[in-house]
Amino acid sequence: MKGALTIGRVSGIRLEVHWTFIFILAYVFIIYYQLEKDLQQGLLGVLLILALFVCVVLHELGHALTAKRFDIMTKSITLLPIGGLARLEKIPEKPKQEFLVAIAGPLVNVVIAVVIYSFLYASNVIPTLTENPEDLVKLSGAAFWFNLLIANVFLAAFNFIPAFPMDGGRILRALLLYKFSREKATRIAAGIGQFLAIIFFFAGFYVNIWLIFIGIFIFLGAGAEAQFEISRTALSGHKVRDVLMKEYIVLLPDDTLDKAVQYLLDGQATEFVVAKNDEVMGILTRDELIKGLSENGKDSKVSAVMREDYLVLDPVAPLEEIYQKIMTTKCPVALVKENEKFIGIVDKENINEFIMVQQATE
Repeated sequence: MKGALTIGRVSGIRLEVHWTFIFILAYVFIIYYQLEKDLQQGLLGVLLILALFVCVVLHELGHALTAKRFDIMTKSITLLPIGGLARLEKIPEKPKQEFLVAIAGPLVNVVIAVVIYSFLYASNVIPTLTENPEDLVKLSGAAFWFNLLIANVFLAAFNFIPAFPMDGGRILRALLLYKFSREKATRIAAGIGQFLAIIFFFAGFYVNIWLIFIGIFIFLGAGAEAQFEISRTALSGHKVRDVLMKEYIVLLPDDTLDKAVQYLLDGQATEFVVAKNDEVMGILTRDELIKGLSENGKDSKVSAVMREDYLVLDPVAPLEEIYQKIMTTKCPVALVKENEKFIGIVDKENINEFIMVQQATE
């Protein structure tokens, strides 16, 4: 993810932390420091957030390692200020697999909460909310672990909400898949999620303003999930060959950016194949072209700004799987080869147009 720093790998999965995470640490330090003007409290606040995000990583690893059992790899886990994000290569198709992958994350938080509670219970130091509740704010001794316990309970409960994009929405869809098609199950789960989102939104005016933001988050997430599944359904059963673009503009590596600009302005092409002697050298997209003009000028060569990292597809590959790859890659266009021979290109815009045609003809 752009703006994320790689901090290590676990079971082949890249762990990343977004740079904005540092603002969370700074904010929490200031909050806890100002409680009693105590440096130790500020540092304990930071330590609590770090411990909480370790729990978030374990939550995401629960998803990732369970998915790995079904031969579904995870590219990376990214820590964001709002939580964690595991980038699975694809969503499990079978109901049982999706159920297990979805429920694994929040169950990790349940296990962590049980372990902490058992530790506090065995030590006979479980704090109570009725006796000196202000002591729970001070992160010393048992209060530190009790706060971490409550945070894990909250994470599990929040993720069990039966609404996309939370795990509860995927658990609900997995159960619905035993009776309905994937598209219908997604529509039902998304509808339930958006209904709950509306309740959260209006409850926020009377209970807590954060519920308003949670409601908006759930409503948008549920809609996005439903639209994504509709797109996958439209592509189901089709191959890359069905959206193959055989008409495209080829540039030479030594052509200038000015020549590419003329093609860009004269027609509708926004991506160009860079090739020499029938051998593809790279891809030039509109973004690289504009950036190259800004940094190097119109007389610079195409080879200086072209992309060399691009997808190469087989014409008989399932289109719905390719769609997920293209939507998550930084390059909006992919090359198609058959028997090692370049036969055309596929891009996001063309696939989206294909989806609209399929929906209109159903």
